[in-house]
Amino acid sequence: MSEGKHLLTDETGDADGTRLPGRMAHSVWNFFKLLGPGLVTGAADDDPGGIGTYSSVGAAYGTNLLWMAMWQLPMMTDIQEVCARIGIVKRQGLSEALQLRYRKSVVGTAVLILIVANIANIGADIQAMVAAVRLLVPVKFIYAAIIIAFVILILEILVPYKIYSKYLKYLTVTLFAYVIAGFLVKPDWATVIKDTFVPSITWNREYIFAMIAVFGTTISPYLFFWQTSQEVEDLSGQEKEAGPSEHMPPRKRIHVMRKDVWTGMLLSQVVMFFIIVTTSQTLNKHGITNVQSAQQAANALKPVAGHYAFILFVVGIITTGLLAIPVLAGAGAYALCEVFKWREGLGKRFTRAKAYYGIITLSIILGLVLIFSGINPIKALYYSAFLNGIVAVPLMFLILRLGDDKRVMGLRTNPTWVRLFGWAAVAAASAAIVITAILYIAPLLKK
Repeated sequence: MSEGKHLLTDETGDADGTRLPGRMAHSVWNFFKLLGPGLVTGAADDDPGGIGTYSSVGAAYGTNLLWMAMWQLPMMTDIQEVCARIGIVKRQGLSEALQLRYRKSVVGTAVLILIVANIANIGADIQAMVAAVRLLVPVKFIYAAIIIAFVILILEILVPYKIYSKYLKYLTVTLFAYVIAGFLVKPDWATVIKDTFVPSITWNREYIFAMIAVFGTTISPYLFFWQTSQEVEDLSGQEKEAGPSEHMPPRKRIHVMRKDVWTGMLLSQVVMFFIIVTTSQTLNKHGITNVQSAQQAANALKPVAGHYAFILFVVGIITTGLLAIPVLAGAGAYALCEVFKWREGLGKRFTRAKAYYGIITLSIILGLVLIFSGINPIKALYYSAFLNGIVAVPLMFLILRLGDDKRVMGLRTNPTWVRLFGWAAVAAASAAIVITAILYIAPLLKK
C-alpha cells in the first residue's frame, strides 16, 4: 500500500501534495478541451479588419484608447453570455429565438444589415490576407485572392463539423503572436498601465468616431448570431456522441459555457490591447499616424520594431483571416436561414442544407468581388465597423430583453450582474452615438 502511495506521489507531486508541471499541463489541456464556441467567437473578433482598426487607432492616438480594452471586457462578455444562454436554453439560433418576441420584419431588417456589413468585412479581410501573403511571397494579387477565398470556402463546406470546429479552435493559439510582438517593442509600461485604467477622452468627432468604430469592431452583431448558433450545434454534437444518461444538465452546461465565453472574450481584448500597444509604441512614436490597414501597419513596423515583430504581425493577419472569414459568412447564413426557416448548420451536409451553404458561398464570392469593384474595402470596413457600433445598440436591447423574459427563458433568465453590464453597454454606446451626432450636426447649424 505504501509503495502504491509512493508511486502516486512520484507521478503527480511530492509527498506534501505539491503538483508537478506535467500535472499542471494536463489540467490546462483539459480546460482547453472544454472550450469551444466562446473561444472561437472571441478569437474571430480579432479578424484582419479588426487588426487594421486597432492598428489605425494605436497609430493615430497612441495608448489613449487602451482603456477601452478593459472597460469593454465585462460588457462584451455579458452580451455574449446572454446569446449563449439563449442557444442553450431554447436550442435555437438567435434569429429564430428573437422571433419568439419580436416581429419577423424587425428581425429580418437586423439580419439584412448584418449580412451587408459581413460582406464588407469579408472583402476587407481577404484583401488584408492577400496583402500580408504578398509581404512574404511574391504572388499576383488576383491569384492569391481567389485561392484564399476558394480554400476557405472548401474547408467550410466539405470538412465535417467535428473536425472543422477543432481547426477553428486550434487557430486561436496563433493570436498570441500579437502578445509576443507587444513585448518585443519594449513599451513604456507606466504609460500603458495608466492609459489602461484611466479613460482619456478627447471631445472631438474624430476621436468619438474612432471610439464607436472600436466598439463596433469589438462588440459586433455577427458575433451574437454565431455564438448562439454554435452553442446549439455544439450541444447537438455532444449529445450525439454521448448516451442519454450522459447528457449535461442545463445548469452545468451554462457553468461550462461561462468559462468558455470569459476565456474567449478575454483573449479578444488581450489581443486588441497588445495590437494597440505595439502600434502606439512604434508607429505613433515615430510620427506614423495615418495607418489604414493591417498590412500597412505590419509593413510600417518592420523598420522601427524589427524583423521578428513584422513576421509575427503578418502571420497573425493570415491566420486570423482563416479563422474569422468562416465565422462572418457562417453567422450571416445562420441568421438568414432562421428567418426563413431553412435548414441550416455546419453539422449538416451540403445536400441537407443547400440554402445555408449557398449563403456562405455567395457571401464569400461577393466579398471577393468587392475587392475588384473599385470600392476601397478598408474604407468600407471602417465605416461598416461604425455601422456595426450603431446597429449593435438596438440589437443588444432586443437580446437583453429576450434574455430577461421568463416566458421565453423560464428559470434561466439573465443573472443580475449580466443585466448590469449588459445595460451599461447599451447606455455607453448610445451616449457615444448621440455625442457623435451632436458633434457632426453642431457645425452645420452654425453656418
